[in-house]
Amino acid sequence: MLRTKIAVATLLLLHTGMLHAQKNYSLLSPDGKVKVDVSVADSVYYTLSVDGNEVAGKAVIALHTSVLKPGAWKVKGTKTSSVNETLQAIVWQKSKNVTDHHNQLRIDFTNGLSLEWRAFDNGAAWHWVSSQKGAYKVIDEKAGFNFDKEGRSWYPQEDGFFSHNERLYKNYKIDSIDASKLASLPALFDVKGIKVLITESDLFNYPGMWLRGKGNGGIGGVFPQYPKEKKITSDRDQQVTQREPYLANISGPQSFPWRIMMIARDDKDLISNQLPYLLARPAQGDYSWIKPGKVQWDWWHYNNVYNVDFESGINNDTYKYYIDVAAKYGIEYVLLDEGWCDTRDLLKLKPGIDIAELSAYAEKKGVDLLLWSSWLVLDKQLDTALNQFQKWGIKGIKVDFMQRDDQDMVNYYERVAKAAAARKMMVDFHGAYKPTGWLRSLPNIMTSEGVFGNEISKFAGTITPEHTVTLPFTRMAAGPMDFTPGGMMNVQKDQFYVNPAEPNTLGTRCNQMAMYVVFESPLQMLCDIPTHYLREPECMQFLGPVPAVWQQTVPLQAKVGDYVAVARQAPNGNWYIGAMTDWSERTLDVKLDFLPAGNYKVSVWKDGINANKNAKDYKMETLQANNTTSLNIKMAKGGGYVAVIEAVK
Repeated sequence: MLRTKIAVATLLLLHTGMLHAQKNYSLLSPDGKVKVDVSVADSVYYTLSVDGNEVAGKAVIALHTSVLKPGAWKVKGTKTSSVNETLQAIVWQKSKNVTDHHNQLRIDFTNGLSLEWRAFDNGAAWHWVSSQKGAYKVIDEKAGFNFDKEGRSWYPQEDGFFSHNERLYKNYKIDSIDASKLASLPALFDVKGIKVLITESDLFNYPGMWLRGKGNGGIGGVFPQYPKEKKITSDRDQQVTQREPYLANISGPQSFPWRIMMIARDDKDLISNQLPYLLARPAQGDYSWIKPGKVQWDWWHYNNVYNVDFESGINNDTYKYYIDVAAKYGIEYVLLDEGWCDTRDLLKLKPGIDIAELSAYAEKKGVDLLLWSSWLVLDKQLDTALNQFQKWGIKGIKVDFMQRDDQDMVNYYERVAKAAAARKMMVDFHGAYKPTGWLRSLPNIMTSEGVFGNEISKFAGTITPEHTVTLPFTRMAAGPMDFTPGGMMNVQKDQFYVNPAEPNTLGTRCNQMAMYVVFESPLQMLCDIPTHYLREPECMQFLGPVPAVWQQTVPLQAKVGDYVAVARQAPNGNWYIGAMTDWSERTLDVKLDFLPAGNYKVSVWKDGINANKNAKDYKMETLQANNTTSLNIKMAKGGGYVAVIEAVK
């Protein structure tokens, strides 16, 4: 009875429609501070308000199909509901438990479509549901966003729909975003002091949403149309040369993706926002076999190990060395990236590579193996290759170079994830679009790229501290990101040079270490040469034990593009703090009031006194603390800070 009263209270029918053609509805979040107003007339419109102030002005939303007449928006009925429950995550990302507390409004139309809105205390989202039987096509979808033209954005501008979605975030004034500016998701907007992040969730059997400006504050969703003709241009690339005049082929009833507006009054609240997870469909099947962990990676430094008594390269000796180092530090996985096989035949091994031998060696050492593949060859050999991988004992695959998210490619992701899960293998997608709630729906998709990440440091000095303190509020808000941190050759910006076989990274050593707490990825890479890790035993006291998943996340202090500090609780109960800054030296005072009562030992790695000159400089110290303690976090230019907090018994 209480739930019914709450649901009814959140829905206010302002006009019955008996006297007016337009019908209006309102939906409130559980705390009453986020409000969605929906009106139905010649089309469907909405506005979004936060704390009584309009954040998104009146905009059109619609779904056009081949079996619907344009403008056929007659309300058949409405229904409201409320949910307040705790979900148990299969793979912990931000937390072990995820609270789902929302109010929902469903509007059923006479044309066979339904519109569902959900209002949360930290955002709102809508999607379309079709009850249409038989085959039909989605011709177009309208997804409008009208923001204050004086606001600003962090806009991942793209050149076209064929893309790795690896972009810097451009800080445009919103009214300058016109039709020439296409962007992938997620995109962040600052509207009257409220941060609004646009992304999507539950993307299945449908193209991904992108954004294009309209000028004067207007932003519209745009979608890649269905491929009509495709051309293979290399061992990994397939270009769409002609597209159909529609978005998707649909057969029977379907739930379409959620269009999400995540809301944060304080920048740090974006870090704890879990709407993409909450709006994804639950997983089907058993995923209890999944094992998150860290991964020793090879490609970033071209297998350039040294101080060894064998010739390094793509060969068994080198990978046994990787396995030995992983075993020494408790690293769960070693990834064999591109080069272990013929890129056009996954069953044709490179001379000097014997996967069966390596797998047996790794098993003895307590380490598991992951294998890379381009998507194109895997598409041709999916069952044959995965069956062989399973015989070898491979625990996961890295799939690369998809570079599209039309309906055809979105279905490929699902097909690969399910085929891998059937063989108890995890998946890391590279050359990929952003995550769309995969950790809930297909939990073996552990992480993905779709991020302008550390690999670019091999080739250019564009992975700057400003960029890395923007990512937690933009790309990471959509889901786990395979940024591939862990560089040990750290430099300040006037010292950077390109060295692909032994890359350096901009910012301090502690900045790279802090990424293991700040950046979320249940398969988290260590990108650098194992030789470098072996000569850094004090760093490995942190990088070895630091987990890849978390029981709890507590954002501490943050400002987009400037700094971030976050606390996370590890599976073993210890707490970790990670902080990062841009090119400005910065001091943060962080309270430990999130800790239970008691006494704690705090092990700290912080920027050294000379880190502004030599970015590798850091200092370790040990402190005593309790939940009334404040940590004074002082960071150099491009600096960072990490701490491990252990209860003293």
